[in-house]
Amino acid sequence: MKIALVQTNPIIGAFERNLRQVLDWIRKAKRDGCDLVVFPELTLCGYPPQDLLERPSFLDAHDRALADLVRGLDGITCIIGVLERRRGPGKPLYNSAFVLEKNTIAFRARKRLLPTYDVFDETRYFEPGIMSTVFPFKGLHCGLTICEDIWWKSEAYQANPLKDFAVGPIVPDCLINISASPYHHGKLQERQRVFGQLCRNNNLPLLYANQVGGQDGLIFDGHSTVMTPAGTLCRVAAGFAEDMLIIDSEEWDKAGQATMVDSVAEVEEALVLGVRDYLHKTGFHKAVLGLSGGIDSAVTAVLGCRALEPENVLCVAMPSPYTSQQSIDEARLLAQNLGCGFEIIGISAVMEAYHLALAPLFTGPAEDTTEQNIQARIRGNLLMALSNKFNRLLLSTGNKSEMAVGYCTLYGDMSGGLAVIADVPKTMVYELARWMNRDREVIPEGIINRPPTAELKPDQCDQDDLPPYEILDAVLQAYLEEHKGIAEIVAGGVDERLVRDIVRRIKLNEYKRKQAPLGIKVTTKAFGPGRRYPVVQGFVE
Repeated sequence: MKIALVQTNPIIGAFERNLRQVLDWIRKAKRDGCDLVVFPELTLCGYPPQDLLERPSFLDAHDRALADLVRGLDGITCIIGVLERRRGPGKPLYNSAFVLEKNTIAFRARKRLLPTYDVFDETRYFEPGIMSTVFPFKGLHCGLTICEDIWWKSEAYQANPLKDFAVGPIVPDCLINISASPYHHGKLQERQRVFGQLCRNNNLPLLYANQVGGQDGLIFDGHSTVMTPAGTLCRVAAGFAEDMLIIDSEEWDKAGQATMVDSVAEVEEALVLGVRDYLHKTGFHKAVLGLSGGIDSAVTAVLGCRALEPENVLCVAMPSPYTSQQSIDEARLLAQNLGCGFEIIGISAVMEAYHLALAPLFTGPAEDTTEQNIQARIRGNLLMALSNKFNRLLLSTGNKSEMAVGYCTLYGDMSGGLAVIADVPKTMVYELARWMNRDREVIPEGIINRPPTAELKPDQCDQDDLPPYEILDAVLQAYLEEHKGIAEIVAGGVDERLVRDIVRRIKLNEYKRKQAPLGIKVTTKAFGPGRRYPVVQGFVE
């Protein structure tokens, strides 16, 4: 039999649009002679719908779309992720997969493992299923699971859905998993490792259909996959784009692609998709950003132009008395290389107006970071004015390293509607810049090679206030992503005073991050809904 794995890019709650998308792919699968078409988790409503699931009108609209799909299905069997209502004690919904054939719901599987870690909160809405589903199709028996069901770990869950397949009355001939699995750097290798072990342990092929697209700060990367019973890759769909992967059941035991590579190139693709989908799905088509002549705004500008086309991106340089001519020249050169809009708005006169207005109250205290922050806030206000006037979304340009330790200004450079690289460590920002220049010099080499500086005072460098980024990023990864304590990080060879100062800054600046624009998640632990820390706390380790 021929099976189509379809990775769709839904908009949450856009039921008519999502249904049209599903029907279009079904027609393509039928035209290509497929017997079965498989869609991702919660395809009709999109994932994750969050508290929209508490609205009866949302559930009603979902059920109407599902009914239309069932009525319109003919000549092909369809597996699709849906919301299933339930009665009785417990949560009111199942996260389910329906097998639709001959205009009926022939079989159903209910998600058994409901994740609550990182960005997931499924027990808030769903009741777990209690049985694993095997259904017959074209002489084969298919084990049907949903996302987390094949990520079982003994320390996280008691029940193992796959174990039931092995001891059940009918042993499946293949495993099918529908998923909405968010991307982070390293996820491709992690999936290949987990899926490969699963296939080897059960001596079964795996057919995996994953959602694609940006949803708020999450990126779903697609890469729908067929794994052989030996745990090797057979076929992989496109990454970061809608696609349909067709596999014949006679071929799913044949190794094909050697491995999936997850390099900085995939991070770039994820960020581009995140920018494009966030703007387009929220009704924006144009963007504006401040172009300082530094590495962060340069990388953000390249990502914005790739996502939206250069003619839809406006870059604005806002020099102060402390801005070097090199910064202005290289910002202009970058804009020329990209082909995007470029304007210069000097802020010296506005700085002087602030100085005159505050002088009566500032008499006495010496200048400090207050005056530096005023510059950042002037720039933020100017950019927001351009955003409001011309309906351009303001892209914030701060990186994860700065966000972690508060090396950023609230209501200044943190202003914006989307923080494009807020989950990209500074060292990875440099990797991205070099990758972007792989074919030709897009980002001027002067921007990449010069020491990073905010240029808010004479002769300023980031390392005046921060440790070298190689050290800072290593500590941040250990503390934020690996959850290591201070003692464990120090035992790894880092100076204790430095580690304690970094951790102090992380805790101190939680209030800033609570007010930051939405950021695109590309690491295992981003600042945002997947990291829930109180602003007020006394824990120091």
